[in-house]
Amino acid sequence: MPVTRNALIRYNTIDKCLQNRLRKWTLDDLVEACSDALYEYEGIDKGVSKRTVQMDLQMMRSERLGYSAPIIVVEKKYYTYEEENYSITNIPLTDQDLGKLTEVVDILKQFKGFTHFKELSSMVQKLEDKVHTSKTHERSIIDLEKNEHLRGLEYIDPIYNAILNKKCIEITYQSFKARSKNTFLFHPFLLKEHRNRWFVLGDRDERGERSLLALDRVEQVTQSAKPLKSFDEDLITNYFNNVIGVTVNDGQKPEEVILLSSHDNAPYLITKPLHHSQKVIDKNDEGVLFSLFVQHNFELERDIMAFGERVKVMSPLKLRNVIRKRLQAAIDEYDVELNESSIKNYPRKLDARGSIITSKVYTNKSVNLMGRLIYKYFEKENLKDVHAIRQLFKEIPQLKEVCFNSNLKAILSEFKDQLFLTKAIYFDKPPTANWYVTWHQDLPINVSTKKQIKGYKGWTKKGNVISVIPPDKVLHKTIIIRIHLDDTNEQNGALKIIPGSHKKVHSNKDIELMTGAFVSCKVNKGGIHIMKPLLLHASSKSTNQKKRRVIHLEFNSMELEKGLEWAEKELIL
Repeated sequence: MPVTRNALIRYNTIDKCLQNRLRKWTLDDLVEACSDALYEYEGIDKGVSKRTVQMDLQMMRSERLGYSAPIIVVEKKYYTYEEENYSITNIPLTDQDLGKLTEVVDILKQFKGFTHFKELSSMVQKLEDKVHTSKTHERSIIDLEKNEHLRGLEYIDPIYNAILNKKCIEITYQSFKARSKNTFLFHPFLLKEHRNRWFVLGDRDERGERSLLALDRVEQVTQSAKPLKSFDEDLITNYFNNVIGVTVNDGQKPEEVILLSSHDNAPYLITKPLHHSQKVIDKNDEGVLFSLFVQHNFELERDIMAFGERVKVMSPLKLRNVIRKRLQAAIDEYDVELNESSIKNYPRKLDARGSIITSKVYTNKSVNLMGRLIYKYFEKENLKDVHAIRQLFKEIPQLKEVCFNSNLKAILSEFKDQLFLTKAIYFDKPPTANWYVTWHQDLPINVSTKKQIKGYKGWTKKGNVISVIPPDKVLHKTIIIRIHLDDTNEQNGALKIIPGSHKKVHSNKDIELMTGAFVSCKVNKGGIHIMKPLLLHASSKSTNQKKRRVIHLEFNSMELEKGLEWAEKELIL
């Protein structure tokens, strides 16, 4: 029995409704859903009757179409599938269906040699394989690329029909960057497939600007009575000619890209070109030179990066520099992975030495972000001759998330104590302020209010920050972490320390005797210096006039709070 297109639309609509088990479906609900679907796909506005939907339900339950759908009624009112994962789309094809498909395949195979049908060759082969496996129940001969989680394919048909019938659509869309979805009128011109993802090119009605929407980000498509805008057919037809992928930068001219491929990789580029403009222009001892004529976009960078060390950009210079930076950033991500077994020994080493230096705790990207946030703060506050920020995270709260990355948290967690932040300071040692500090121990800690507590002395106040010298047991539990935003060495005023000097508070006479033999702390950009506050340290003037930007963090143990109100108390772990 032949099934009309309208009936198929109703069956598919009922199927989708009954698969949605989060809602209870009455007969009236199914009638409404079928009416909406017929209007959306076929422009039929007269709706459907209850009788029609009831007959559809009976037809789906029967074996006449091969469905035998397990549709039941619960509470004498609501329709649902008795089997939770059932769908009519999962049933095997009937012999009659397979016969028709076989005829279609045979017809299409006759046209495989024709120029206009070359693009269909692989599609015919895939269809033939599917028919073969369905008829014989044997394994597939072709292993098709699969993406079971791909979304948005159900919108291809309504968008295709809208373009075909030159109609506008109303679309609900939420991009990956958007916080909420948005509904707007859209004039679709072209459907585009790239690497198993589907896109639609068109104009947003209210903006009049060209947009490319990913179908997997579409929430809903509704047909509109508004006619499609007129557009330049040649422009749309050739819209993606000069790009790899789907990212087109309007107004940007394509340029020649020269790639050097290693000899062992060149056959892969030859057999599967990156772009239709690709050609071999030279061969030498190093490899094979390829030329492309394309726009610089994300997909071009991604495809080049995918070859790793086997493909090198020779020109243009801008693309060459971008690829180099991206490869360096990729290596940077691996370099900042900490050795878990090593950091487990940090508490013991810190107790013994009073100082630990760890390189590559932060990526260059993270360090550069910290630097930009601090620079913007100085610029906003118009601070020209100031080289320090006290209560750093109160002034620049965005810095906190960047500083407390997974590496820093992992290191802090090894100290077992319930730590909280009590001090966060930024300071710089620029060429214009070549200061230095003499040998000393960091005795004061920051608090927010002055309280007379036994053992706490030397109260001072600078601006909004109150400091006090606590008992030695508090200082022994205190941990200092200095995040370096620049390479630090002897030439730009690196800290000099006396290892093991953190066991007690020293007199001035002791300090004079101890500071003859010191160690200079070289710390690379993105590294940290962990130290105890009682560790004797000093710094010299710079000789190379380079910056030495440092974020200084202090942590105390919750068990030693003793009623104090800390200046920047924030539980970290």
